[in-house]
Amino acid sequence: MATLGAQSSHPDPTLESEEGLLIKAAAAELRALNGISQESLTEWIATRHKYVEVLGLVVGLSREKLLNNLKYALGTSGYLTLARDKPSELIEYLDDTFGLIPLLRGQLHRAYDFGDVLVARAGTRALAQRASDAGRSLEDEIEEIAQTLGLPYELRGAFVGRDGQTAPFDLAIPGKGPEAQIVVAAKAFDSTGSKLGDAVREIEQMAAVRRPNQFVMAVIDGIGWHRRRADLARIYDRWASNDIDGMYTRATLGDFQQDLLEAARLRRLI
Repeated sequence: MATLGAQSSHPDPTLESEEGLLIKAAAAELRALNGISQESLTEWIATRHKYVEVLGLVVGLSREKLLNNLKYALGTSGYLTLARDKPSELIEYLDDTFGLIPLLRGQLHRAYDFGDVLVARAGTRALAQRASDAGRSLEDEIEEIAQTLGLPYELRGAFVGRDGQTAPFDLAIPGKGPEAQIVVAAKAFDSTGSKLGDAVREIEQMAAVRRPNQFVMAVIDGIGWHRRRADLARIYDRWASNDIDGMYTRATLGDFQQDLLEAARLRRLI
């Protein structure tokens, strides 16, 4: 441990980077446009394909979230191709969905102070919190369904399956540990990355340790899955092979409520 050392030096946040210079150049060009409208931005981006990420920043989208949203709405995350071949559709989507035009007009000539600079540097932390909030929101919805059905439950913990093996859960009925008879995973992500892989492994672990008399259900959602189709397919395969008893999204929570009710009746919890 004593021989371990830092592998990179601390970067000076005030130094200009190549990406920073590109962003500043795009901002200068946007300020120089003769009016901000869908038409003017369409004409502008059609010859400046690499500036699409800057328009994403205008509406608060990181590169990853921009790619996920483009894949979800326009069928591809290739923003360079979209800017070249479908610039009007691209700008219309960013404006209609995220309010690109009013946000750009409001920010172009605003005066910013040092506090705004620090808030901008903390942006990744704010995004991480919103991502966590999205996941908790789905957990809140399945909790509300359990409450509506009058079921006893516990949130977030581990249940005991066969041979004393354990696996995590987001909702367990009537409780955690060996008492769990119905366990639910709730996984909602608009971003991609290791969290989606972790979510799949958790669901597979739940399926692997379940006792024959335990129900396992998975509620998933979020556009992040569009770019992780293989991971989504792994969950679906567990459902298709009856290793888990149900797979749902927010759009099918009505089915989840009905299946949860039937499972609770089978286990004499209602």
